[in-house]
Amino acid sequence: MTLLGRGRKAAPGTPAAPGTPGQDPDEAREPAVREPAAERPARRRTPWYIGLPVTLAAILAVFLAGAHLGLFPSIPNPLERRTVDRSQPVLLRSIQDMKQFTGAQGSFQIVVDLDHEAAFLPSALLGNRTLYVAAGTVDASVDLGALDQGAVTVSDDRSTATVVVPPARLAPAALDVRRSYVYLQQRGFFDRIGDFFSGNPGNQKKVEVLATQKIEQAAKDTELTRRAEQSTRSMLEGLLRSAGFTTVTVTTAS
Repeated sequence: MTLLGRGRKAAPGTPAAPGTPGQDPDEAREPAVREPAAERPARRRTPWYIGLPVTLAAILAVFLAGAHLGLFPSIPNPLERRTVDRSQPVLLRSIQDMKQFTGAQGSFQIVVDLDHEAAFLPSALLGNRTLYVAAGTVDASVDLGALDQGAVTVSDDRSTATVVVPPARLAPAALDVRRSYVYLQQRGFFDRIGDFFSGNPGNQKKVEVLATQKIEQAAKDTELTRRAEQSTRSMLEGLLRSAGFTTVTVTTAS
């Protein structure tokens, strides 16, 4: 029984302790072999040059902002602009002798509110409104070159002179570009696109023409012509008296 018991082997799948009956001595001396653990994937390192452009951009932004704000007095501002006048020389077109005496000048100012509205679309889509503050002048003058031979009468003893001058007339209005400006401009979406491709944003020429017309119309309702005729009479009377005439009469033709 004992011999049979020693020769019996353990059942398959049943672990046996080292040195226990039924186990091979060579197997007892060999250590158990473990399966290798699953290898972890190696962690990829980010190259150092990936974040270099972002770092350089941040440094450049800080430098430009500091130079623009004057934080670096010794370093010139790279964002500073300069104005270069490349205009051509002024070309003299003509010279005319002025025979008109400007007796009065009126200064005007008007706010032009020009609104182009669409019939069936809101102004946010299609429409153009411009508020333009226009300043200009209108001259009233007398054309002394239009005097005929019978307009001036002198007595034989050259003591009395009579002059008949033509009535004063108004000159076209002249806008003062230094005092005229666009106060407000509202444009619809489609108008902005059209102005972008046309190269004439807001079409300021229209409001300038309208302002000129309104100033000229307003000048007609003033006393500019009467003041100009008075100034012309005073000028001629003083000129003729200084020439030796004691009695001077200056009238305005009807």
